[in-house]
Amino acid sequence: MKPTPLEISFTPADNQRLANLCGALDENLKQVETALDVTISRRGEHFSVSGKSGQTQLAAQALRNFYDQSQHHISLEQIQLGLIEVLNPHDAPDQTGGPDDSTSAKQPAALTLLTRRSNLHGRTPRQSQYLQQIQEHDITFAIGPAGTGKTYLAVASAVDALERGLVSRLILVRPAVEAGERLGFLPGDMTQKVDPYLRPLYDALYDLMGFDKTAKQFERNTIEIAPLAFMRGRTLNQSFIILDEAQNTTPEQMKMFLTRMGLGSKAVITGDVTQVDLPKHQKSGLVEAQQVLKDIRGIAFSRFLSEDVVRHPLVQRIVNAYEKHDKHRQEP
Repeated sequence: MKPTPLEISFTPADNQRLANLCGALDENLKQVETALDVTISRRGEHFSVSGKSGQTQLAAQALRNFYDQSQHHISLEQIQLGLIEVLNPHDAPDQTGGPDDSTSAKQPAALTLLTRRSNLHGRTPRQSQYLQQIQEHDITFAIGPAGTGKTYLAVASAVDALERGLVSRLILVRPAVEAGERLGFLPGDMTQKVDPYLRPLYDALYDLMGFDKTAKQFERNTIEIAPLAFMRGRTLNQSFIILDEAQNTTPEQMKMFLTRMGLGSKAVITGDVTQVDLPKHQKSGLVEAQQVLKDIRGIAFSRFLSEDVVRHPLVQRIVNAYEKHDKHRQEP
């Protein structure tokens, strides 16, 4: 027996608000259907939502939330971010875990970060706690699947620290490891050779600071983006240092990076241990660091899951499908 569809009405009818809610060619409704695995039918101001009971309730909540915003045009990005928040309510119990985290059951208050994105905040409980951990610890590890905001929120926290005068420099680092490809000889000078590996960090900075401001900070050497190999022998004082794609470091490189921290500095290390691009026989420095550093006070670990993915709604399903596939493949 099929579940009874859930009926929702927005009365009195306001055609402009209904048009903003549904989007061009009902694109907003399609986003809700895809993200929540429901079917939505509409006649005027009356909506019928079909699907599993829990999912139809979430879809109804999403529609009500978006209708509250429908005095103005609702962008596709607003719809997708809103759906993520519906799927991850901020009063949900936290499951981050990790050492030095005795207050993890407490939902942290929303932080205001000084970036160009005035509405930037954690979209899931783990993201909010991650931002809080960065504020409260000198070293924070963020481990989890792609799209969970590990790098973006770290860069946002770094920009915030720079704007507030808490640090004098931003140092963003990545290991230059090929993701299963053989790129061969790359033309150009050293900067041109390593730029493709560091492009995601540039993208985050441009989004959070604007192109012109970011360019000026590069000219002043206030912001530096460099491959990991360039860190050896340095001591970084009054700096906010981010090591991205840390799963592609060796244990020796990880130790080298962590010991670069000087006085007044803060470090964030991000990575996805399911996407290691090192040679098969080489152990990941990020995997080892979880064991070596787990009992050191002052170091925080944020662990993200597929429900923390803040990208297109299909990305979360893709991550879940691969996790399920890998689990079955590993079973005897």
